[in-house]
Amino acid sequence: MTVPSPDPASVTGAERLPAGPRLGRSPLAAQRAAAASREPTVLDALALLLEVADELVVRGARDTHRAVADRAQGLAARLTLGAADGPRLLHDGIAGGVYGGIGAGLRAAARGTTALAAGGRGPAIEAHPAGRHLRAAVNGLIGDRLAAEDRRMAIPLAVRVDGRDVEPTRPALAAAYPDAEPRVAVLLHGLGESEAIWTLGREARGTTYPEELAAAGWTPVLLRMNTGLGLRVNGVALSALLARLVEGWPVPVERVALVGHSMGGLVVRAASAVRTAGAEGAAGAAGAGDAPGSRDWTERVTDVVTLGTPHRGAPLAGLVGDGSSLLGGLAETGAFGRVLDERSVGIRDLVEGLGHDVPLLPHARYRLVSATLTRSPRHPLGRLVGDLLVREHSAYGRRRGADDVFADADVETLHVGGVDHFALVNHPDVARALARWLA
Repeated sequence: MTVPSPDPASVTGAERLPAGPRLGRSPLAAQRAAAASREPTVLDALALLLEVADELVVRGARDTHRAVADRAQGLAARLTLGAADGPRLLHDGIAGGVYGGIGAGLRAAARGTTALAAGGRGPAIEAHPAGRHLRAAVNGLIGDRLAAEDRRMAIPLAVRVDGRDVEPTRPALAAAYPDAEPRVAVLLHGLGESEAIWTLGREARGTTYPEELAAAGWTPVLLRMNTGLGLRVNGVALSALLARLVEGWPVPVERVALVGHSMGGLVVRAASAVRTAGAEGAAGAAGAGDAPGSRDWTERVTDVVTLGTPHRGAPLAGLVGDGSSLLGGLAETGAFGRVLDERSVGIRDLVEGLGHDVPLLPHARYRLVSATLTRSPRHPLGRLVGDLLVREHSAYGRRRGADDVFADADVETLHVGGVDHFALVNHPDVARALARWLA
């Protein structure tokens, strides 16, 4: 499934279902053939690496070298009363030529590699789990740039089954989910992750949340998104996708649960605040108030579960910004500051999280899970670093000097002690709570 990441201002309503595949052709086969031209290869990744090497590594090394040399040469010029000007000019000429030659070579190699990749050459990067992990991580770092440049490395928001995108049309969904249930649990990952994060720890625990949800009568639907995009942009795209998912589901949807890890919880909140127009019109055309598509998808959401979500911001994201400003204050470290400045909008949005300007669903139950490295959240270390990425109060939507995000909602909280941020995607305490919350 390929859902573009639209400008929030441009989205006014739910999308219409596209025409189904031709008769005699598998819905999944049809969509795979249509998406083949957009599948990135290892050469796409190599071309991107060459460009980044030129823009950040070579230019950064050149600027740092130049700044250090200028400071040393300025001192030498003062000590020698200008006698060092000749060696300085020679040094600058040689250094400039070396860096310029390396940069030109990398740019030429990037153009050539891009041309080869455009012709479909090279193995698909999605063919191996390592390639999928790499693509997800790169999108977390610079996914906004990849999307703006329409690069094939950019990840489209998608329903994922067996490592492939699934179009949210009735034929494709019926083929992908032959045992579809009327209760749908949508799981969304965090920054730099993919849908594969939900398998983390399976060897140790013997199962996963999706497997347990399926055994409890829910159909788990795993999504993958470009985590480098802004929270609200991803939220608008997710709202459009969920509207199509509910409308195209093989059986009438009775209940929807949204489960988000880390950034995924923020995007779920952003999507829930987007009202999809046209639902009333669809109900009138269908002639039945409970027909698929007759209600906004948000009306079917009964539960929102967030796992280690920085509702009130993540301190590490803020430290990155502070580090960028500090490094940019000196010419010798300015190049390193520019590297940090290349971080995506998605990372920048984690500094503050989402406040009351993103309203909650008044009829949904909110279940907020936090973790700390220490057994007790009141331990000084646990209070300071939380789960390494998110502090407990932020996971609960609280911040000193600000209103509680979930003050007016039906809320239950759960703390898991002695674990880090990623343990929350497959932990027995959380599994037991999910079974109770979604009973």
